[in-house]
Amino acid sequence: MRLWEASRRPARLIRPKLGSQPRMPVIGFHASHEQIHPAQLLRDVQHAEKVGFTAAMCSDHLVPWNPAQGHSGFAWSWLGAAMATTSLPYGVVTAPGQRYHPAIVAQGIATLGAMFPGRFWIALGSGEAMNEHVTGDKWPRKPVRDARLRECVEIIRALLAGEEVTHEGLVTVDRARVYSLPERSPALIAPAVSVATARAAAEWADGLITINQPHERLSEVVAAYRDAGGRGKVVLQLHLSYDPDADRALALAHEQWRSNVFPPPLVWDLDTPEAFDLASAHVQPADVAEVVRVSADLDRHAAWINEYVDLGFEEIYLHHVGQEQRGFLDAFGEGVLPQLGVAAPGPAVAVQV
Repeated sequence: MRLWEASRRPARLIRPKLGSQPRMPVIGFHASHEQIHPAQLLRDVQHAEKVGFTAAMCSDHLVPWNPAQGHSGFAWSWLGAAMATTSLPYGVVTAPGQRYHPAIVAQGIATLGAMFPGRFWIALGSGEAMNEHVTGDKWPRKPVRDARLRECVEIIRALLAGEEVTHEGLVTVDRARVYSLPERSPALIAPAVSVATARAAAEWADGLITINQPHERLSEVVAAYRDAGGRGKVVLQLHLSYDPDADRALALAHEQWRSNVFPPPLVWDLDTPEAFDLASAHVQPADVAEVVRVSADLDRHAAWINEYVDLGFEEIYLHHVGQEQRGFLDAFGEGVLPQLGVAAPGPAVAVQV
């Protein structure tokens, strides 16, 4: 699942005011199942931990965004392997309600939460046609998808509380129960790009995850969530491209991520990698640079990240959009993370009662 972003604001290094305590962000590694073979991605996240990243997250995709990306490892299988072979906390972005029945999602959450206490969170979104159309069911309008998601959230929370659930609505559940439960329920996070979605999410979510839109827009999204009573962590997913050669950094971004420049509703409704490929045929490198932070300068990347820390984001997950991750990980481990005073995250547990 993709979180669309756009930011044209120039980089500036924001320093804490004299006498204030500097923020200590969690800097995580985004594992892109759409782009990288799952075995290699497992090695990548293990290396990310070695070089200083303190968390990881991934998206749950059935297909890649375009044929050139070429992968679609099953996130849930990979998460078990990754959590067993590192000590990092992990999150995943997924969509219950069509491809996944909410009882199955609840069982997956419960098992990972029971095996790895305090180390797993999940972001529950309304989905995209490219991953969900395979069921053969009609792709609902966005208001219907939002209502379906809300039903799924309530079902999942009840199942994680040990209840037996029967439900008839946009989804149907018949006497479901999850038997192997964690001591504390993992956090259920809301993905939100718009102010309206962030405000609505405050009623049910244990935190918020968004993407790096223009700074004023980000401030509005976070304020909408907090002002409506939203609790828990506020998280940012950041797409970037790094290479010591600036031209190559831009070429990598264009090659891999030009199909990911489209805002909603297009991104929700195109239904195949080939459709995204056709839609992006005329996207230029400069267009990609508007939605991906592209630079060969590690200090500039650190400055960008510091801007988001200054906006109040507690966890920032970095997604280098190239398929080869080792050079990015080594460079950021040596040249970026030490500038940020990276912290370890607290337990990823539910805050809603």
